[in-house]
Amino acid sequence: MNFLKSLFVSFLRTRHTMRHFRRLMILDSLSGPGVTRGVPDDLARELMQAANDSVPGVLARLHSHEDGLTSAEVDLIAERVGPNEVEHEKPLRWWQHLWHCYKNPFNLLLTVLAAVSFFTEDYKAAVVIGLMVVLSTLIRFVQEGRSSRAAERLKEMVSNTATVIRRGLATDVVEVAKRYFDVQLHTRPPVRMEVPIKALVPGELVVLSAGDMIPADCRVLLAKDLFVSQSAMTGESLPVEKFPEHRGSASRNPLEMNNLLFMGTNVVSGSATAVVVTTGNRTYFGVLATRVTASDRAPTSFQAGVNSVSWLLIRFALVMVPIVLLVNGFTKGNWTEAFLFALSVAVGLTPEMLPMIVTSTLAKGAVILSRKKVIVKRLDAIQNFGAMDVLCTDKTGTLTQDKIFLERHTDVFGQDSDDVLKYAYLNSYYQTGLKNLLDRAVLDHAGLQAELKLAQDYQKVDEIPFDFERRRMSVVVSEQNHHHELICKGAVEEILAACTRVQVGGSESLLLDAAMLERVRSVTSDLNEQGLRVVAVAMKEVPPNKSIYAIGDEAELTLIGYIAFLDPPKESTAPALKALAEHGVSVKVLTGDNELVTAKICREVGLPLERVILGQQLDALDEAALSALVERYNVFAKLTPLHKERIVRALRGNGHVVGFMGDGINDAPALRAADIGISVDSAVDIAKEAADIILLEKSLMVLEEGVIEGRKTFSNMLKYIRMTASSNFGNVFSVLVASAFLPFLPMLPLQLLVQNLLYDISQIAIPFDNVDEDLVKKPLKWNPGDIGRFMVFFGPISSIFDITTFCLMWYVFKANTVQDQSLFQSGWFVVGLLTQTLIVHMIRTPRLPFIQSRAALPLTLMTLFIMALGIFLPMGPLGEYFKLVPLPLLYFPFMVAIVLGYMVLTQWMKAFYVRRFGWQ
Repeated sequence: MNFLKSLFVSFLRTRHTMRHFRRLMILDSLSGPGVTRGVPDDLARELMQAANDSVPGVLARLHSHEDGLTSAEVDLIAERVGPNEVEHEKPLRWWQHLWHCYKNPFNLLLTVLAAVSFFTEDYKAAVVIGLMVVLSTLIRFVQEGRSSRAAERLKEMVSNTATVIRRGLATDVVEVAKRYFDVQLHTRPPVRMEVPIKALVPGELVVLSAGDMIPADCRVLLAKDLFVSQSAMTGESLPVEKFPEHRGSASRNPLEMNNLLFMGTNVVSGSATAVVVTTGNRTYFGVLATRVTASDRAPTSFQAGVNSVSWLLIRFALVMVPIVLLVNGFTKGNWTEAFLFALSVAVGLTPEMLPMIVTSTLAKGAVILSRKKVIVKRLDAIQNFGAMDVLCTDKTGTLTQDKIFLERHTDVFGQDSDDVLKYAYLNSYYQTGLKNLLDRAVLDHAGLQAELKLAQDYQKVDEIPFDFERRRMSVVVSEQNHHHELICKGAVEEILAACTRVQVGGSESLLLDAAMLERVRSVTSDLNEQGLRVVAVAMKEVPPNKSIYAIGDEAELTLIGYIAFLDPPKESTAPALKALAEHGVSVKVLTGDNELVTAKICREVGLPLERVILGQQLDALDEAALSALVERYNVFAKLTPLHKERIVRALRGNGHVVGFMGDGINDAPALRAADIGISVDSAVDIAKEAADIILLEKSLMVLEEGVIEGRKTFSNMLKYIRMTASSNFGNVFSVLVASAFLPFLPMLPLQLLVQNLLYDISQIAIPFDNVDEDLVKKPLKWNPGDIGRFMVFFGPISSIFDITTFCLMWYVFKANTVQDQSLFQSGWFVVGLLTQTLIVHMIRTPRLPFIQSRAALPLTLMTLFIMALGIFLPMGPLGEYFKLVPLPLLYFPFMVAIVLGYMVLTQWMKAFYVRRFGWQ
């Protein structure tokens, strides 16, 4: 029974579309239980050889060059090794997909009926049934193909890239031209370029900096303070430093070699150049990922929810179908006909269309979201998007314009100072790590490059990269080869912790005592209260006899002054916050910035602010105290990555569905911890990889529009699930009653299947349906229990009118003998199809259908067409193929009365249900 319980997952696996529903492919594939981290022998040998080779040796063995590969060489290697992709599942070929679309209970039973018709020489019926099989298969084929292609296109819109070094005309060609043709060819210098990660090949030189994902298994060639987080591979919580040559004891395990980098890990700080050793499924990550099959993975809450609804319907079928078989077999005496009828009932009750409709609805919603500048990387993230009731976000670029301007550069007492700008420029210019918005704002003063005569007077000696513990970074430059200057910039408190003196005037310096410290803090506080982000700048001169510097050298510095940046709030922020609040989403600001600046921005955009909680205050709290704190306050400042992750987990522990929006290296842990990770297309690689949703524009207004569209999609999906569940449940009772009291079948197997096919076709337009504004006002949470209650509540309503139809056909139209069974079956066929189709309009909204709430035009036209076709079939020339007969004219007033009665009772029950339980 496991395959039944996992109906939705089985559907995704057979269609090879699990990748559209899988979260964090790189980050989560290695975290499952029972995944062995042993490296296969052949891969271990290859990686160990690369680790033990000298730099020239590894380049020679990989047929590479110190200036990189040429584009022609890359193309040749790519033809041999294929794309750099870890493929858990390859897309199905079209004929395989077509076979899977045919191979379902509905089509298989129709095929059996067609064969029976053929061998009994009823060739017309065999042809009609064959056409039904073709129609059913093609509908699935087209719908599923569109969904899969749409999901693939969306993923391609946010693919990550890598920086590579490529050389021009090869050196050996230059030598050949000179030697044999006496022609002097000139080579172009190697260039850096961005290429898609999947285009990388072994031998490629990649340039890495903070925030980059390691795009393949690589050997380090050059490194400067390179720290890599490889916890997904080894379980080590702290970043590991990497070097060009292995340092430490000898080892046979590639994971212990500190000159190897592994696909799926990420650079925390520092910079490096590395050569690609293995790509795709030949990487360590690729080998592990191929071991993790879909069956090893627990279904997501969304998949489990769809499975539970499917399993509920299947259990009804398993109980009721044998009863229908036995009742019809004993009362009618024709066990073959009874068996085919029971099978048809089983097919009608089995929700085999549910996975396809759900997937199509989600894919359609993802396409609509993409038009709103929201890219969905994982289709079932739409469910969490609609359910999100707390959004945690950074301040910079979300509440503010993300266009930072260098507003002031002052000395320690707040007076304008060009010296401070000079040192800040040198620091930003020579640092090779991740250049943030502050660095770019400093470098916008391009005139300083010529004024300072950087090329003639300055030379970079070393660099101490930024990290989130120190919150500062340093560069060391040589000025005219006379002395070295260590220039450090960073957060005010962290810079002050490394300073012992302050610079006053041109060259005089004073001791940084308690009184001076108080004065400095007063100046920076004044700047913060003006809404300016303050970065402190400090330096010290050191003798020119040292070339390698470390964190320990950031001591006994002299504070030079401050650079202050203006990051004004966006005009759209206040209305966006108001709109999110109106739709049940509360916003919490989680920032590493100063509390004074954060408070000023929050007040300007109208965010309620009782108190700003600092990161250091969280350190003293246990989980229970933190859970209470995060409920009460909504602005948190001076946070580390660990603080952000703890806050997100605490909110989730309180029962919230939490979205986290971030774009930096420090946001990756919180993005993983959230129910839905949201990033932007300009984010660092690790943040984009960890996210489920990518915004093409970093804006709360775009996010709010996405939330609404996500809720509409989820609401439309729930419509289909509710309709299918309640309709099937009602049919069970109707069939059971009819089987017990009629001397013939209430409907022939073929008629049941035709009715089922027409009903399914009428549902295809559901993804295009309108959604009432009231239904998207609040977060929508997945609750399979509610669906079961809904099914029991509304299912029996249709049975009441089915039984009314039975009585009408039996007593009024005297269709009460085996000879007149076709008239009885025709009458129930029409009423059953009309009520099943009308339920689309009745249950799609809690309001009065057609008057207070109208369906979208495609859905209205589709249901009208199916209803008209249902009436036409018994009345037209096709009726004989389905054993249907024309209905008397007197039937139609009764039919209208039954349908209207069904609508009135359903509307009354709907009002009662809404008062008692709410709609969603």
